[in-house]
Amino acid sequence: MSIAKEYKNLPLVPESVLKRRHDLDDIRRRNAAEDAQKDPQLNRQNKRTVVKKGRYVKKPESYLAEAKSRRHEEARYRRVKTKGMMKRASNKPVLKTKEIPISESTSTEDVDTEMKTVTYQANSAGASYVFVIRIREDAGNIPRNIYNLLLRFRLKEPSTGVFLKYDAMTRKHLHMIEPWVVYGPPSEGIVKDLIERKSFGFINNKATKVPLSDNTILERELGSHGIICMEDLVYELTKVGEAFDVVSKFLVPFPLASSKSKFEKEKLKLKQGKDYGDKGEEIDEYIKQML
Repeated sequence: MSIAKEYKNLPLVPESVLKRRHDLDDIRRRNAAEDAQKDPQLNRQNKRTVVKKGRYVKKPESYLAEAKSRRHEEARYRRVKTKGMMKRASNKPVLKTKEIPISESTSTEDVDTEMKTVTYQANSAGASYVFVIRIREDAGNIPRNIYNLLLRFRLKEPSTGVFLKYDAMTRKHLHMIEPWVVYGPPSEGIVKDLIERKSFGFINNKATKVPLSDNTILERELGSHGIICMEDLVYELTKVGEAFDVVSKFLVPFPLASSKSKFEKEKLKLKQGKDYGDKGEEIDEYIKQML
């Protein structure tokens, strides 16, 4: 019997089903690898089970896509480094308007909600400080130059944020890594929320990090700079005092929640990095989503 006749009556599987199976197998493989990394004993116990499931084969198309994306990022980095952002970034404040509801009503029956128009600054021109958030992961397409700048800003992990002085050099560096970050000058209220809810500090020459839940920690570590409480810390960051650099290095990069859930990234394939760059005063709403 020929091979064609032997497999003639077998049911055909749609390509969409095969892709879904491949994605689910990929998720199971990564979850198993994470569990094994967290618990080596569990890895030894389930070693035979993991081997029985088979090996994961990465598609060649994924390598080609990563290489193409890396080449594009390197070309953009070189262009911005030599020519700057040209007309893509303004040196003057850019004002925009948006409509917001006057009363925040969650009722579905109230369809005629009154709206008001507000004006906001859409870029960080004129700001003395910015809060920078890394939004993209290292998917194999990050050039070494961009990675070194992210490390220089202490943005080693995605969904982490730091405070930086917004001078000419910092502005140029942020333009060079712009597809990987979101930044803007947050308001004093948002800075206070960040300090109260997500702040950690380095002690013992950066050997240990502790939550800033007590003013005695601030008084012991930053008392020589006149900072003895949370209010002093917020004031130093928002007013860019003389001890801004000391405070920024004392604070651990803020751990934030991802703006995309695990379900959205793995099941719906919604990737981060589409909405990036200078957000201006809209950074407040972006930080609220990640707190």
